[in-house]
Amino acid sequence: MARSQFQKLKLLYLYRFLLENTDENHSVTINEIINHLADNDISAERKSLYDDIEMLKLFDVDIEKNKSKTTGYYIASRDFELPELKLLVDLVQSSKFLNSDRSLKLINKLESLCSKYDAASLQAHVNVQNSVKNRNEYNVYYNIDAIYNAILKNKNIDFLYFKYNFNKQKEYRRNKGFHKVSPIELMWDNENYYLICLDCEYNQIRQYRVDRMEKIRLLDENRTTPTELDKKRITKYESSLFSMFGGEFETVKLNFDNTLAGVAIDRFGSDVIMINNNNGTFTINCEVAVSNQFFGWLAGLGAQVKIESPENVKTQYRNFLKMCLANYGEEI
Repeated sequence: MARSQFQKLKLLYLYRFLLENTDENHSVTINEIINHLADNDISAERKSLYDDIEMLKLFDVDIEKNKSKTTGYYIASRDFELPELKLLVDLVQSSKFLNSDRSLKLINKLESLCSKYDAASLQAHVNVQNSVKNRNEYNVYYNIDAIYNAILKNKNIDFLYFKYNFNKQKEYRRNKGFHKVSPIELMWDNENYYLICLDCEYNQIRQYRVDRMEKIRLLDENRTTPTELDKKRITKYESSLFSMFGGEFETVKLNFDNTLAGVAIDRFGSDVIMINNNNGTFTINCEVAVSNQFFGWLAGLGAQVKIESPENVKTQYRNFLKMCLANYGEEI
């Protein structure tokens, strides 16, 4: 590309240089701008740069001049503030349906929305490797797009649906037959995406976990839109997120019935080590924050899960159950 063609890009190079290298705590001088442009084979004079900065201001770029001894320029505000980006990073890295590679790619894109100095702050905020991730990232990332596309085009879809067994293998519902539905909406609940839809075969409102859907196909038939009654029924699907509040961290050994393999994988991740006891149960070791929320989750699973160790956690769980039963005048 000829030098004159580079010259036409001067304003764009200037804008990108300011975006990447400045914020309210960091500014650049005219000389630094001239040197940067020269490195990209673009010549610039001071007066022309003053005019360019004014043009960017007219384009609603919030450029300010600092008041130090050395005059510098910086981007004073952006579409996203740093706390907002940190919030988005938290959401990305805590999303189980995104694998680590996809999470890091999305976080890198978020970093491009701030200066390199704030990007370094975001990087220090990242802890993707220690997050529980679902390896079926494809089944969510692209399924969401397919579902939204069907809703936009007002079409039915069909798909395969599966659950996990103890061996972490997929077991398909309906003998690997397709489920045909009219999609209504996507809902985020219990750290997973769910499709709320009308099952075309049974004419019932149902929910399907998006990460357990495969081979979504857009059908050439219009979907059935929900009535007001259906909308009221949809709200019944909403529930509180399972969450562990603060507590002492303990490595707890849990014994599960094999029928709860999917529950264990959902909660502790697809990399959890599941030890087969050869008696219809399996054991896992997991680090948890021991709290009433943890015990409430266990109690909800009933007799199909029990604490093997340590003894102090078993004692706390017994006391929790006693406290719950005492509210109903029962004894344990």
